[in-house]
Amino acid sequence: MGQQTLDGDDVSALRAKYDRLVTRALPAAARCAGDWPIREDHCFARVVLDTVFADVWYDHVDGRPAVRHLPAADLRHAVAVADRMFREGRPTVTRLNERSLRRRDASE
Repeated sequence: MGQQTLDGDDVSALRAKYDRLVTRALPAAARCAGDWPIREDHCFARVVLDTVFADVWYDHVDGRPAVRHLPAADLRHAVAVADRMFREGRPTVTRLNERSLRRRDASE
């Protein structure tokens, strides 16, 4: 695929890390642990992106998939959130998932 830049930053590695965490690492950790509140990649993506924007993410990102349309700073933040969820496990996943769901209830 080669290097991709956004706002002058190389985002190829960031997108790859985001994809690895959200689509593989977090779902695998959830299946292994067995007691996480979410297990599917789209749920992890929702929680990560809602956390980045402190709001329902699709009110802030014009294109889909979202990871392809995030500014570099938001992409770095998304990777950091996903990495934190992976490292800290169930307590962090549960807390951030609950926040995401509350935001969505409030926006309806």
